[in-house]
Amino acid sequence: MIFGSAEPLESYCAHLLLSKDEVYFAVQETKGYCSIYVPRPTRQVEELLHKKLAKEAAEKELQDFVQLLVSAKAKPAHAKPSKSLWMMDEKIRNKIESLEAYAIDDCKSDEQKRTAGMILKTMGLTKTVSSALNLLINIGYFPVHVNLDLLKFNIRTNHSDEIIAAAESLLSESYDPDEVNRKDLTDLKVYAIDVDDADELDDALSATRLQDGRIRVWIHAADPTRYVQPGSMVDREALRRGTSVFLATGTYPMFPEKLAMEGMSLKQGELCNAVSISVVLHSDGSIAEYSVQNSIIKPTYMLTYESATELLYLNLEEEAELKMLSEAAALRLKWRRQQGAIDTSTLETRIKVVNPEDPEPSINLYVENQADPAMQLVSEMMILCGEVVATFGSANNLPLPYRGQPQSNIDVSAFSHLPEGPVRSSAIVRIMRAAEIDFRKPIRHGVLGVPGYVQFTSPIRRYLDLLAHYQVKAFLRGESPPFSAGQLEGMASIVNMQVRLVRRLSGSSLRYWIIEFLRRQPREKKYRALILRFIKDRVAALLLVEVGLQASAWVSIGAQVGDEVEVQVEEAHPRDDVLSLKEVIRN
Repeated sequence: MIFGSAEPLESYCAHLLLSKDEVYFAVQETKGYCSIYVPRPTRQVEELLHKKLAKEAAEKELQDFVQLLVSAKAKPAHAKPSKSLWMMDEKIRNKIESLEAYAIDDCKSDEQKRTAGMILKTMGLTKTVSSALNLLINIGYFPVHVNLDLLKFNIRTNHSDEIIAAAESLLSESYDPDEVNRKDLTDLKVYAIDVDDADELDDALSATRLQDGRIRVWIHAADPTRYVQPGSMVDREALRRGTSVFLATGTYPMFPEKLAMEGMSLKQGELCNAVSISVVLHSDGSIAEYSVQNSIIKPTYMLTYESATELLYLNLEEEAELKMLSEAAALRLKWRRQQGAIDTSTLETRIKVVNPEDPEPSINLYVENQADPAMQLVSEMMILCGEVVATFGSANNLPLPYRGQPQSNIDVSAFSHLPEGPVRSSAIVRIMRAAEIDFRKPIRHGVLGVPGYVQFTSPIRRYLDLLAHYQVKAFLRGESPPFSAGQLEGMASIVNMQVRLVRRLSGSSLRYWIIEFLRRQPREKKYRALILRFIKDRVAALLLVEVGLQASAWVSIGAQVGDEVEVQVEEAHPRDDVLSLKEVIRN
């Protein structure tokens, strides 16, 4: 029929044509080397033609997309397409999103995984997470220092227009449900002490001396419940977030920024609503009396830890209140230690990255000692506040998130041979068990050395603190608490899941930027390192003092736990979480 002949050559040519056809003919049967072909039904031919055309279109679509990728890779950084341009066309967006999901190892379907694999294969790349990541960086879709965990954990970085509108509506409302019950404390000198780049200021301190010589301290917590009510749209969004997220590259607040900053946050020289905890201390540091009340305060100073420490050292007469706070903190620390409190202070690293989208952003690194006088002062006052709120809740049968560590019977004397500070703290922290929460009654917090503890001083940043405010504020108004112990437990389980994610995210982000900071330093630079413990043989866990990072390295014979050695960085690759150190042998 085709060639007008049934000779072997023509027959074989006909067989080749038919065997390569995928649309019009099908093999009916094969006997030995002989195949019998039959024409397909018209409807089947139409379906196959449609599939063939669709396949060809998809292949062309893939090739066109690959050409876009190749073109974007070749362009200089300033000329690469913006992220929004990749999102404009639906088909391109789907392919980019497949690559992104592959890069963070979070493909939602087999189709996404298959699409990303085809793109990488067509680009001549291996089908690996790092290949997808590097491709997205090379086309300018991701910045060089993209935080993959931020994407993978699906952390909310923006508030929706609906939430922002609801928050602004709350700001415009002048009604204060506690206005008639607010105590005017504007005559007090009020110190707000925090890190220098704090966005939300939600606690402050005051002190006065009574005629009998005892000290009365005030811990003022911001009052977000002045604006937000349980179950409201803004409250539900805060519950979903659980906490504000503080990263080296930016802050993602629990509440919309304008509401948090303009309405809730304490501001220097302005009248601010607060919940104030007043405490009079006995001479031994124990609580003699306390009160919890709604208040109006006028913060006098916004101090960094560094400036507060400097003022303490200067011992100025006009800052007698700050000295009183320091005196009260010392009494409290002494009292808590007598109750079995365990000192876990160590070095704390903060990093601020300027222009994190740049390939080589500026990195500002700060290492703070938690034993610093101002940090210790603030810490003691926060613990005191937590103890008072727990006592208040217990006395009034209030369901609250009571934190404790009743199982912490740690024999601190077993660690007395270790140097005080990071080395001893590290050893103790390794054997400590996680804190527990009871929602009906206080439980002893063995590590803090207090009979009960409720976090209360960060209601703008932490949702569990906000829950405590809801409960306490309702009681102060003479109302029933909005939540039962069971309801608190259910909400706390949601919040704690999110808090664990955020803690993991913050830790990995901090470590990434410290390693990036080290990568940029001169190779010959030497670092002081404390030996925290030995992992195996002479491989030791070290604390790099100048950057506050734990790492490991082989150390020479003779070095002991608590000794300080010098090390150099041999390799630093933040994306792969690689930091290789080498001890500098002193002659």
